Amino acid sequence: MKRVLLVGSFLTLCLSACQLAPPEREPLRLLPEDRPPLPYAALLTRARIQATIATEAFYVDKWNDVDDSAQGLAQTARFLAKAQDVPPKQKETLPQMSKDLSEEATKLSAAAKDKDAKKVNESLTRINQLVRELRLDQ
Repeated sequence: MKRVLLVGSFLTLCLSACQLAPPEREPLRLLPEDRPPLPYAALLTRARIQATIATEAFYVDKWNDVDDSAQGLAQTARFLAKAQDVPPKQKETLPQMSKDLSEEATKLSAAAKDKDAKKVNESLTRINQLVRELRLDQ
């Protein structure tokens, strides 16, 4: 009987030490501005991750993380305009799309600093639409 209680206590202790929540995402660091052009696919993946991080941070009111992601998105948009290996269907529209993404990221950053949930939501919606339009299979 004592062994059963001891084993039960040990298992309870072990299970209570487990984390139930998923680990927080590490924010992506800004890229050095003087780096050579990156492949389009890598920048597109980066933009998707940054948009996702911003959305997740918005849901839990982590305004600084939303702002950081917005600044990263603005930088990624600048790099997209100079990307290598751009799919043929994206070549014509890429300069305007990257400009639109950069402008929307700037709006997102301002809204996050003001903690304006409505404007942040609108910007995130637009950013996710723009990133989706940039996908490789189009």
